Amino acid sequence: MKLLTGFALLYLSVASSAALAQSGKACDEFANRLPNLSRTLCESALLQASGSTSVKGRPLLVRDIETKSPRLRVLVLGGIHGDELSSAAMAVHWIKLAEVPPADTPYPVHWRFVPALNPDGLTARPPRRMNANGVDLNRNFPTPNWVREAKIYWEQRTRKDPRRWPGPAPLSEPESRFLFEQMESFKPQLIVSIHAPYGVLDFDGPSVPPSNLGRLYLDQVGIYPGSLGNYGGVHKGIPVVTIELPNAGRTPLNSEMRQMWLDFGRWMNEHAPSLMEGTALNQVSAPLKQGPR
Repeated sequence: MKLLTGFALLYLSVASSAALAQSGKACDEFANRLPNLSRTLCESALLQASGSTSVKGRPLLVRDIETKSPRLRVLVLGGIHGDELSSAAMAVHWIKLAEVPPADTPYPVHWRFVPALNPDGLTARPPRRMNANGVDLNRNFPTPNWVREAKIYWEQRTRKDPRRWPGPAPLSEPESRFLFEQMESFKPQLIVSIHAPYGVLDFDGPSVPPSNLGRLYLDQVGIYPGSLGNYGGVHKGIPVVTIELPNAGRTPLNSEMRQMWLDFGRWMNEHAPSLMEGTALNQVSAPLKQGPR
């Protein structure tokens, strides 16, 4: 028994060291690539390798922040599009803010952050919207009638824009499969997806959308075949708040990111009962149309 325990401890030590090495290498890449993100800040976010990787084998990193007896599960995503560098950087800044929850919060939260869903696109030179297979991950989720609608949309509405290719099949990409699996296992009651550079808020799904976060105001841009807002918000009934930062290559000021965080927290606490119950106070979703996302 002692021998088995020794082997188990050795295995755990090796696995932990490997995970730390993966995280450290990723922080080296992110610090050299992402705006307003130092290696120190990245390391302090304590990102962990999830066990899943991108097309090119980069680890898909996560961070869980769980308070005692959480009542709400929130999934925060950045870097779905690799050329939106500020989105990944802000997700890391928000991790640091989430580490210090308000003392008087009535609804403790289990946060799960995935700050860089598309690390291959983020670290490419120049950065690219798509993953290493040339797929727009935000068109690769299994929305109803994907096979027909995604093809028609890409061919007719985008005129085969390569930056918006939905891929050969829904969930054809390891990055979109990873997020799909996270939604199935973590079962978030709210999803926040950070993008850039249109400077607005978008919202899909049940509940009442936030009117503003900091200087960003609600201006719904529509849903698309295979998009996360369509799949998560409309099809799965999980509210999806999409934050469109004003600039893809530069984060807002730290004070502005903090203000967005505070505004988001106030909105979330106000609507937490309906979010926890999955109650559709208002089914809010703009019609299908061509747009930036």
